[in-house]
Amino acid sequence: MLSLVSASSWRANKELKRKNLPNSRQISFTTTSMMLLVLLTFASLILTGNALDVQGRIIWNSACSVYKDLGKTRVVLDNGKFGGGVTQEGAFSIPNVSTGTYILSVLAHDHGFEQLRVDVLDESNVEVRPYVPGTPLNPASTILLPYPITLSAKQKFNYFVPPESFNIMGMLGSPMMLMMLFAGGMVLAMPYLMKNMDPEALEDMKEQQAKMAKMQSAMASGDFKSGFSALMSGFEEPSQAGAKAQPATGNTKKKSTKKR
Repeated sequence: MLSLVSASSWRANKELKRKNLPNSRQISFTTTSMMLLVLLTFASLILTGNALDVQGRIIWNSACSVYKDLGKTRVVLDNGKFGGGVTQEGAFSIPNVSTGTYILSVLAHDHGFEQLRVDVLDESNVEVRPYVPGTPLNPASTILLPYPITLSAKQKFNYFVPPESFNIMGMLGSPMMLMMLFAGGMVLAMPYLMKNMDPEALEDMKEQQAKMAKMQSAMASGDFKSGFSALMSGFEEPSQAGAKAQPATGNTKKKSTKKR
């Protein structure tokens, strides 16, 4: 009997330990999660303790006179790392900005604003300087701008380009039109020039035109051989005429020497 009682008690203790084991694990898990939450809360408090809200205002001018013209606009630091909207009065606030150097930009669809350099030194000290895009941040400019920041639109974008109207001077000034006018003038002046030309020169010109027309027709029909032969014959004839003229001049010289 005693052995049976001891065995049953041992089994009961073992079952109790098994039942209590998940509870202990659950308790340890909850404690670690609570510690992590506390650490995260403490870290966030430290970070927000060194952060501030960068504030400013957009001044209405002739380029952007009212909020309706401005539309939906955001003021951002470092291309959206921090950002804030613009109210109807033109005020803006960028919350929880930590210490560091930033480039302030205004994201507006229809208006252009200048960029500024913003140095957050601590939770109560902010320095604003002008910034030219593409220039290095260091060394910093010696010019300090007032804080809270004041911005105004520099220009208004016009996305509508009106179509160009008919311009006769622009049409006449184009190279193609000048070439057409020159060709038309030559066609009109050619009869008057041909009347005053020497008959032999006129015949030569007509022969050259006939050869050129023959060559063009041969090229158009695909007979390149005859076209090139016609072209080469046109070049060979002047050279042959010059060669024939040279002996004639030599004979005249000999005759003149004999007479002497």
